[in-house]
Amino acid sequence: MASLTLRNIDDSLKATLRMRAAKNGRSMEEEARQILRQFLLAKKCTGGMGSRISKRFADIGGVDLPEVPHSTPRQSAVLPPEESE
Repeated sequence: MASLTLRNIDDSLKATLRMRAAKNGRSMEEEARQILRQFLLAKKCTGGMGSRISKRFADIGGVDLPEVPHSTPRQSAVLPPEESE
C-alpha cells in the first residue's frame, strides 16, 4: 500500500477532520481514507435530477400519473403606459 503525507493543512480543517473521525469512531487517518474513497470512487451522475430521484425511490414502487395535456401559454396582459403627473 502507498503512503500519502499532507502538509500545510489549515487548523480548522484538521479540527473538523478530528471531530468527524471521533463522531464516526475512527482515527483521523482512517477518516481521511474514507473521505477520499467516497469522493474519488463515487460514480459520476449521468442522468438528470428527475432520473436520479426516480432511481432512488424505484424499490418502493411508483405511481402512474395521468398524462397532462399541453396547451399553449396564455398571452400576458398588456398594461397601458402610466400617466405622468
